[in-house]
Amino acid sequence: MDMNYLASIINSTLRSATPVLFAALGSGICSKVGVFNIALEGQMLIASFVAIVVNYFFHSVILSILAGMLAGSIIGTIVAFLQVKYKAADMVIGTSINLLVGGLTAIFLYIILGVKGSFSSPELISLTKINLPIIKDIPFVGRVFENLTILDYLSYFTAFLIYVFLYKTVRGFRTLSVGININAANSLGINSLRTQMITVIISGALCGLGGVALSLGQVTLFTENMTAGRGFIAMAAASMARNHPIFCIISSLFFGACQAFGVAIQNVVPSQLTMAIPYTATIIALAIFGNRMRKKAK
Repeated sequence: MDMNYLASIINSTLRSATPVLFAALGSGICSKVGVFNIALEGQMLIASFVAIVVNYFFHSVILSILAGMLAGSIIGTIVAFLQVKYKAADMVIGTSINLLVGGLTAIFLYIILGVKGSFSSPELISLTKINLPIIKDIPFVGRVFENLTILDYLSYFTAFLIYVFLYKTVRGFRTLSVGININAANSLGINSLRTQMITVIISGALCGLGGVALSLGQVTLFTENMTAGRGFIAMAAASMARNHPIFCIISSLFFGACQAFGVAIQNVVPSQLTMAIPYTATIIALAIFGNRMRKKAK
């Protein structure tokens, strides 16, 4: 295999893994505090849409990123109040929000931008591509890290920060205790309700970053339902990683590699089949992982 071709596939893997990794981290931290959040898809989708709208009207990448995070946090706040504070059914809340956001983005796409289906414009400013000094001149390695955005690098740094917070700080241990035994955590004076709500809101912000990476990173446009199930893939990635932030990197890279491989073989295999590769890989990976966990439990 040509080394440049291999390097380009690895580069595509890194870029494809970024939205999944952000959402997987959001799913993981929710699970760590005992909250099953399946509204990741809606949080990513609303952030993708809001980031494009803000980018189009204000021509600012920074404002777009902040707006995307805020939009995801707002949806996260709704989930926190309904699901955590008022104990509504997680499946009902998550599914309803995902469907609601899908419909709202389609409606506002026409109301605000005057188009249906998708929106792109030469006035949109994509995330700045970063080519690291010295590294960019190294054969193969330079191609692997070519044109990655700030969010690509930030996703791995965020995973490391979450790991340090959860496993190396006192507040992190208190946060973990809420998911391990909420009654014991309350008996120690930890406000478990507040901890869970704040965590879900932070999860929304992380999913917001994933949505921004999706609409302004690899491409610079918005299409209806452009998340295309990445929120659920992120849940699978977090589950395979046992909700550990560092292991989330590995599982997200796996799904990113599946997507990159599908794109690479589109000239050989019909696109309808290549588009199904990430979802097929999700099912197979979860089946294998689940089987191994059952055997280990026995």
